[in-house]
Amino acid sequence: MTFYRRYGKRACDLAASVAALIVFLPLMAALALAVRLVMGSPVLFRQQRPGLRARPFTLLKFRTMTEARGEAGELLPDERRLTRLGAFLRRWSLDEIPELWNVLRGDMSFVGPRPLLMRYLPRYRPDQARRHDVRPGISGWAQVNGRDLVTWTQRFAMDVWYVEHVSFPLDVKIAALTVWKALRREGVLDDGRATKDEFLG
Repeated sequence: MTFYRRYGKRACDLAASVAALIVFLPLMAALALAVRLVMGSPVLFRQQRPGLRARPFTLLKFRTMTEARGEAGELLPDERRLTRLGAFLRRWSLDEIPELWNVLRGDMSFVGPRPLLMRYLPRYRPDQARRHDVRPGISGWAQVNGRDLVTWTQRFAMDVWYVEHVSFPLDVKIAALTVWKALRREGVLDDGRATKDEFLG
């Protein structure tokens, strides 16, 4: 294991997350207020996700959907609960800003495979499960190489490739590409869906 992978990556995450939280604090406060006014409380969406070595942690995001329910008390489909503000936050990835706290706490890294749902864990093949050999990331190799436009098999293959090639230059490249592609909105589906298709194994 390289020095960067053992010590340097976490040190970079700590320094960058502290700086980013300071810079984005006014924006986070404004977005939190907007979510509170439009959707009420809680402002943050919390969900268990698998982290390093598949250990669960609580992922933080800004809420993008209401808790609207049907006549029988069941939650309405995601598409009907997604607000205009929520769609805007997702379109520009602003809902993910609270994940900076996850990076600061050591749950996540700036760069790594995106954390999926806990219920997917039994469905991974042994080679695909290697994506949990590193901390999950806010962005990753798959996100800058197709994002929503690649298949799950391709995405997992890219996640494993990243695990095998972690390095400082690669992380810098992914971070730069993330900003560039986010501004251009490359690889993002724009068909009104509230959630991505589920991984069916």
